[in-house]
Amino acid sequence: MAASDVRRTGGATLAVEVAFALPGKQRIVSLRVPVGTTASQAVRQAGLEALFPEVVPATFAEPELGIFGQRLREPQHHRLRDGDRVEIYRPLTIDPKAARRARAGR
Repeated sequence: MAASDVRRTGGATLAVEVAFALPGKQRIVSLRVPVGTTASQAVRQAGLEALFPEVVPATFAEPELGIFGQRLREPQHHRLRDGDRVEIYRPLTIDPKAARRARAGR
């Protein structure tokens, strides 16, 4: 947290978490962020690139995000509240309808 952020918010911070998962590995990063921090900013502060070196760093640049399972339409504008868990959603590797058709065909 930058000193200018602390001055601007009067020192008030929020406790939030940023979550990301792969099929065999998951991490939840706990952060203290200034009041007014957006979901996108929290993801950048979480440092997930270092925790997931096997993932292309662009995955964390502008991912689909949600809060407790609810997708955010504009994560760059969504201001976090104390206790929020920001979830990073990976892109689908197969269309869900195609997967259903393949299962039904078996």
